[in-house]
Amino acid sequence: MDRFIYLTFDGLSRGAVYAAFALALVLIWRAARIVNFAQGAMAVAAVYVAYSVTEKTGSYWLGFAAALVFGLLLGIAVEKAVMRFVDHSSPLNGVVVALGLVLVVQGVLGIVYGNEFRPVETPFARDAFQIGGIAVLSRYDVFVFAAVGAVVVALTVLFTRTSVGLRMRAAAFAPDVSRLLGVPVGGMLTLGWALAAAVGSLAGMLVVPTELGLNPNAMDVLFVSAFTAAVVGGLDSPIGAVTGGLVVGLLLSYVSGYLGATVAPMAVLALLVVVLLGRPGGLFSSSKARLA
Repeated sequence: MDRFIYLTFDGLSRGAVYAAFALALVLIWRAARIVNFAQGAMAVAAVYVAYSVTEKTGSYWLGFAAALVFGLLLGIAVEKAVMRFVDHSSPLNGVVVALGLVLVVQGVLGIVYGNEFRPVETPFARDAFQIGGIAVLSRYDVFVFAAVGAVVVALTVLFTRTSVGLRMRAAAFAPDVSRLLGVPVGGMLTLGWALAAAVGSLAGMLVVPTELGLNPNAMDVLFVSAFTAAVVGGLDSPIGAVTGGLVVGLLLSYVSGYLGATVAPMAVLALLVVVLLGRPGGLFSSSKARLA
Protein backbone atom coordinates (compact mmCIF):
# COMPACT_ATOMS: atom_id res chain seq x y z
CA MET A 1 0.00 0.00 0.00
CA ASP A 2 2.85 2.40 0.81
CA ARG A 3 4.29 1.84 -2.65
CA PHE A 4 0.90 2.44 -4.27
CA ILE A 5 0.43 5.72 -2.39
CA TYR A 6 3.94 6.87 -3.35
CA LEU A 7 3.37 6.00 -7.02
CA THR A 8 0.02 7.82 -6.96
CA PHE A 9 1.51 11.07 -5.70
CA ASP A 10 4.45 10.69 -8.08
CA GLY A 11 2.03 10.16 -10.96
CA LEU A 12 -0.02 13.21 -10.02
CA SER A 13 3.08 15.41 -9.92
CA ARG A 14 4.23 14.11 -13.32
CA GLY A 15 0.71 14.40 -14.68
CA ALA A 16 0.45 18.05 -13.69
CA VAL A 17 3.50 18.78 -15.84
CA TYR A 18 2.02 16.88 -18.79
CA ALA A 19 -1.24 18.77 -18.28
CA ALA A 20 0.52 22.12 -18.49
CA PHE A 21 1.99 21.29 -21.87
CA ALA A 22 -1.23 19.67 -23.10
CA LEU A 23 -2.99 22.95 -22.30
CA ALA A 24 -0.75 24.73 -24.80
CA LEU A 25 -1.69 22.19 -27.49
CA VAL A 26 -5.38 22.58 -26.66
CA LEU A 27 -5.14 26.37 -26.80
CA ILE A 28 -3.60 26.48 -30.26
CA TRP A 29 -6.09 23.87 -31.47
CA ARG A 30 -9.03 25.91 -30.21
CA ALA A 31 -7.62 29.10 -31.70
CA ALA A 32 -6.34 27.86 -35.06
CA ARG A 33 -7.46 24.21 -35.48
CA ILE A 34 -3.79 23.19 -35.75
CA VAL A 35 -1.77 20.68 -33.74
CA ASN A 36 1.47 22.59 -33.27
CA PHE A 37 4.22 19.97 -33.35
CA ALA A 38 6.76 22.78 -32.87
CA GLN A 39 5.33 23.63 -29.45
CA GLY A 40 8.03 21.71 -27.62
CA ALA A 41 10.92 23.33 -29.47
CA MET A 42 9.40 26.78 -28.95
CA ALA A 43 9.04 26.08 -25.23
CA VAL A 44 12.68 25.00 -24.99
CA ALA A 45 13.74 28.25 -26.68
CA ALA A 46 11.84 30.20 -24.02
CA VAL A 47 13.48 28.18 -21.23
CA TYR A 48 16.90 29.00 -22.69
CA VAL A 49 15.97 32.69 -22.51
CA ALA A 50 15.02 32.22 -18.86
CA TYR A 51 18.29 30.39 -18.25
CA SER A 52 20.29 33.27 -19.76
CA VAL A 53 18.39 35.97 -17.85
CA THR A 54 18.71 34.07 -14.57
CA GLU A 55 22.45 33.64 -15.09
CA LYS A 56 22.86 37.37 -15.78
CA THR A 57 20.63 38.67 -12.98
CA GLY A 58 20.68 35.86 -10.42
CA SER A 59 16.87 36.05 -10.19
CA TYR A 60 14.76 33.01 -11.05
CA TRP A 61 11.59 35.09 -11.26
CA LEU A 62 13.05 37.57 -13.74
CA GLY A 63 14.02 34.60 -15.89
CA PHE A 64 10.54 33.14 -15.44
CA ALA A 65 8.90 36.38 -16.60
CA ALA A 66 11.35 36.67 -19.51
CA ALA A 67 10.42 33.16 -20.67
CA LEU A 68 6.71 33.97 -20.75
CA VAL A 69 7.25 37.26 -22.59
CA PHE A 70 9.62 35.64 -25.07
CA GLY A 71 7.15 32.80 -25.64
CA LEU A 72 4.38 35.32 -26.33
CA LEU A 73 6.54 37.20 -28.84
CA LEU A 74 7.79 33.98 -30.45
CA GLY A 75 4.21 32.82 -30.97
CA ILE A 76 3.37 36.10 -32.68
CA ALA A 77 6.47 35.86 -34.89
CA VAL A 78 5.78 32.26 -35.90
CA GLU A 79 2.19 33.00 -36.84
CA LYS A 80 2.94 36.20 -38.75
CA ALA A 81 6.14 35.08 -40.48
CA VAL A 82 5.46 31.38 -41.06
CA MET A 83 2.02 29.93 -40.41
CA ARG A 84 0.09 32.78 -42.02
CA PHE A 85 1.58 31.81 -45.39
CA VAL A 86 0.85 28.08 -45.12
CA ASP A 87 -1.82 26.68 -47.42
CA HIS A 88 -4.39 25.25 -45.00
CA SER A 89 -6.38 23.39 -47.65
CA SER A 90 -4.73 20.23 -46.29
CA PRO A 91 -4.02 19.66 -42.58
CA LEU A 92 -0.72 18.02 -43.50
CA ASN A 93 0.73 21.30 -44.75
CA GLY A 94 0.73 22.82 -41.29
CA VAL A 95 2.16 19.62 -39.80
CA VAL A 96 5.07 19.56 -42.26
CA VAL A 97 5.86 23.23 -41.67
CA ALA A 98 5.71 22.76 -37.89
CA LEU A 99 8.08 19.78 -38.08
CA GLY A 100 10.46 21.85 -40.19
CA LEU A 101 10.26 24.62 -37.61
CA VAL A 102 11.29 22.10 -34.94
CA LEU A 103 14.51 21.36 -36.83
CA VAL A 104 15.23 25.06 -37.34
CA VAL A 105 14.68 26.02 -33.68
CA GLN A 106 16.65 23.07 -32.33
CA GLY A 107 19.47 23.75 -34.78
CA VAL A 108 19.71 27.41 -33.78
CA LEU A 109 19.65 26.53 -30.08
CA GLY A 110 22.40 23.96 -30.63
CA ILE A 111 24.56 26.53 -32.41
CA VAL A 112 24.05 29.21 -29.75
CA TYR A 113 24.08 27.14 -26.56
CA GLY A 114 25.55 23.78 -27.54
CA ASN A 115 23.99 20.36 -27.00
CA GLU A 116 25.14 19.58 -23.46
CA PHE A 117 22.62 19.31 -20.64
CA ARG A 118 22.46 22.36 -18.39
CA PRO A 119 20.97 22.20 -14.89
CA VAL A 120 17.94 24.42 -14.28
CA GLU A 121 17.08 25.50 -10.76
CA THR A 122 13.61 25.53 -9.23
CA PRO A 123 12.10 28.28 -7.08
CA PHE A 124 11.02 25.79 -4.42
CA ALA A 125 12.53 22.66 -2.91
CA ARG A 126 11.78 19.33 -4.56
CA ASP A 127 12.13 17.34 -1.34
CA ALA A 128 8.83 15.56 -0.78
CA PHE A 129 6.84 15.98 2.40
CA GLN A 130 6.69 12.85 4.58
CA ILE A 131 3.29 11.72 5.86
CA GLY A 132 3.40 8.56 7.91
CA GLY A 133 6.82 7.78 6.48
CA ILE A 134 5.51 8.02 2.89
CA ALA A 135 6.90 10.61 0.47
CA VAL A 136 4.13 12.73 -1.03
CA LEU A 137 4.14 16.08 -2.86
CA SER A 138 6.99 18.57 -2.62
CA ARG A 139 6.76 22.35 -2.46
CA TYR A 140 7.64 22.46 -6.15
CA ASP A 141 4.81 20.04 -6.95
CA VAL A 142 2.38 22.35 -5.14
CA PHE A 143 3.72 25.25 -7.21
CA VAL A 144 3.16 23.26 -10.42
CA PHE A 145 -0.42 22.39 -9.42
CA ALA A 146 -1.14 26.03 -8.57
CA ALA A 147 0.30 27.28 -11.88
CA VAL A 148 -1.61 24.72 -13.95
CA GLY A 149 -4.81 25.42 -12.04
CA ALA A 150 -4.48 29.15 -12.63
CA VAL A 151 -3.99 28.59 -16.36
CA VAL A 152 -7.01 26.27 -16.56
CA VAL A 153 -9.23 28.81 -14.84
CA ALA A 154 -7.95 31.65 -17.04
CA LEU A 155 -8.47 29.68 -20.26
CA THR A 156 -11.92 28.52 -19.20
CA VAL A 157 -12.97 32.08 -18.46
CA LEU A 158 -11.42 33.29 -21.71
CA PHE A 159 -13.26 30.84 -23.95
CA THR A 160 -16.59 30.69 -22.11
CA ARG A 161 -17.08 34.13 -20.59
CA THR A 162 -15.43 36.65 -22.92
CA SER A 163 -16.17 37.96 -26.38
CA VAL A 164 -12.50 37.62 -27.30
CA GLY A 165 -12.62 33.87 -26.67
CA LEU A 166 -15.78 33.57 -28.76
CA ARG A 167 -14.13 35.46 -31.62
CA MET A 168 -11.06 33.25 -31.42
CA ARG A 169 -13.15 30.10 -31.72
CA ALA A 170 -15.28 31.58 -34.49
CA ALA A 171 -12.15 32.57 -36.43
CA ALA A 172 -10.84 29.03 -36.11
CA PHE A 173 -14.06 27.19 -37.03
CA ALA A 174 -15.44 29.47 -39.78
CA PRO A 175 -12.94 32.16 -40.84
CA ASP A 176 -14.86 33.28 -43.93
CA VAL A 177 -18.16 33.73 -42.08
CA SER A 178 -16.33 35.42 -39.21
CA ARG A 179 -14.81 37.99 -41.58
CA LEU A 180 -18.27 38.81 -42.90
CA LEU A 181 -19.41 39.38 -39.34
CA GLY A 182 -16.56 41.79 -38.68
CA VAL A 183 -14.26 39.50 -36.70
CA PRO A 184 -10.55 40.31 -37.27
CA VAL A 185 -9.61 36.73 -38.12
CA GLY A 186 -5.91 37.45 -38.60
CA GLY A 187 -5.66 39.18 -35.24
CA MET A 188 -7.52 36.37 -33.47
CA LEU A 189 -5.19 33.74 -34.94
CA THR A 190 -2.15 35.77 -33.90
CA LEU A 191 -3.55 36.09 -30.39
CA GLY A 192 -4.17 32.36 -30.25
CA TRP A 193 -0.60 31.56 -31.26
CA ALA A 194 0.76 34.08 -28.79
CA LEU A 195 -1.23 32.71 -25.85
CA ALA A 196 -0.46 29.10 -26.77
CA ALA A 197 3.27 29.84 -26.99
CA ALA A 198 3.17 31.62 -23.61
CA VAL A 199 1.41 28.66 -21.99
CA GLY A 200 3.90 26.32 -23.67
CA SER A 201 6.73 28.41 -22.23
CA LEU A 202 5.18 28.07 -18.79
CA ALA A 203 4.99 24.32 -19.29
CA GLY A 204 8.64 24.26 -20.30
CA MET A 205 9.62 26.19 -17.19
CA LEU A 206 7.69 23.69 -15.07
CA VAL A 207 8.96 20.50 -16.70
CA VAL A 208 12.61 21.06 -17.59
CA PRO A 209 13.81 21.17 -13.94
CA THR A 210 12.15 17.77 -13.37
CA GLU A 211 14.02 16.13 -16.25
CA LEU A 212 17.74 15.59 -16.90
CA GLY A 213 18.27 19.27 -17.62
CA LEU A 214 18.08 21.79 -20.43
CA ASN A 215 19.23 20.99 -23.95
CA PRO A 216 17.73 21.65 -27.42
CA ASN A 217 15.89 18.30 -27.42
CA ALA A 218 14.70 18.49 -23.81
CA MET A 219 10.97 18.42 -24.70
CA ASP A 220 10.96 15.74 -27.40
CA VAL A 221 9.98 12.80 -25.21
CA LEU A 222 7.61 14.85 -23.10
CA PHE A 223 5.79 16.07 -26.21
CA VAL A 224 4.61 12.52 -26.90
CA SER A 225 3.12 12.15 -23.43
CA ALA A 226 1.60 15.64 -23.51
CA PHE A 227 0.10 15.05 -26.95
CA THR A 228 -1.40 11.80 -25.68
CA ALA A 229 -2.81 13.68 -22.70
CA ALA A 230 -4.40 16.28 -24.97
CA VAL A 231 -5.94 13.62 -27.21
CA VAL A 232 -7.19 11.56 -24.27
CA GLY A 233 -8.95 14.56 -22.71
CA GLY A 234 -10.05 16.10 -26.01
CA LEU A 235 -8.19 18.70 -28.03
CA ASP A 236 -11.05 21.14 -27.56
CA SER A 237 -11.20 20.95 -23.76
CA PRO A 238 -8.84 22.63 -21.26
CA ILE A 239 -10.36 20.54 -18.45
CA GLY A 240 -9.84 17.47 -20.62
CA ALA A 241 -6.18 18.37 -21.09
CA VAL A 242 -5.66 18.51 -17.33
CA THR A 243 -7.54 15.26 -16.78
CA GLY A 244 -5.66 13.59 -19.62
CA GLY A 245 -2.36 14.81 -18.19
CA LEU A 246 -3.14 13.35 -14.77
CA VAL A 247 -4.29 10.06 -16.34
CA VAL A 248 -1.09 9.77 -18.39
CA GLY A 249 1.03 10.70 -15.38
CA LEU A 250 -0.62 8.07 -13.20
CA LEU A 251 -0.37 5.46 -15.94
CA LEU A 252 3.35 6.09 -16.42
CA SER A 253 3.97 6.04 -12.69
CA TYR A 254 2.10 2.78 -12.07
CA VAL A 255 3.53 1.00 -15.09
CA SER A 256 7.08 2.15 -14.34
CA GLY A 257 6.72 1.24 -10.67
CA TYR A 258 5.23 -2.22 -11.13
CA LEU A 259 6.34 -3.37 -14.58
CA GLY A 260 9.47 -1.32 -15.31
CA ALA A 261 10.33 1.92 -17.07
CA THR A 262 10.87 0.20 -20.43
CA VAL A 263 7.18 -0.79 -20.57
CA ALA A 264 5.87 2.72 -19.86
CA PRO A 265 6.10 4.10 -23.44
CA MET A 266 4.12 1.11 -24.74
CA ALA A 267 1.46 1.76 -22.11
CA VAL A 268 1.08 5.36 -23.30
CA LEU A 269 0.80 4.17 -26.90
CA ALA A 270 -1.81 1.58 -25.91
CA LEU A 271 -3.83 4.25 -24.09
CA LEU A 272 -3.71 6.51 -27.15
CA VAL A 273 -4.89 3.70 -29.44
CA VAL A 274 -7.75 2.72 -27.12
CA VAL A 275 -9.01 6.30 -26.85
CA LEU A 276 -8.75 6.93 -30.60
CA LEU A 277 -10.68 3.73 -31.34
CA GLY A 278 -13.33 4.16 -28.66
CA ARG A 279 -13.77 7.94 -28.47
CA PRO A 280 -11.74 9.75 -31.16
CA GLY A 281 -12.71 13.21 -29.94
CA GLY A 282 -11.42 12.54 -26.44
CA LEU A 283 -13.11 11.78 -23.13
CA PHE A 284 -14.50 15.32 -22.74
CA SER A 285 -15.72 15.86 -26.29
CA SER A 286 -19.39 16.14 -27.12
CA SER A 287 -21.10 14.18 -29.87
CA LYS A 288 -21.45 17.35 -31.91
CA ALA A 289 -17.72 18.07 -31.59
CA ARG A 290 -16.83 14.58 -32.77
CA LEU A 291 -18.98 14.94 -35.87
CA ALA A 292 -17.59 18.37 -36.74
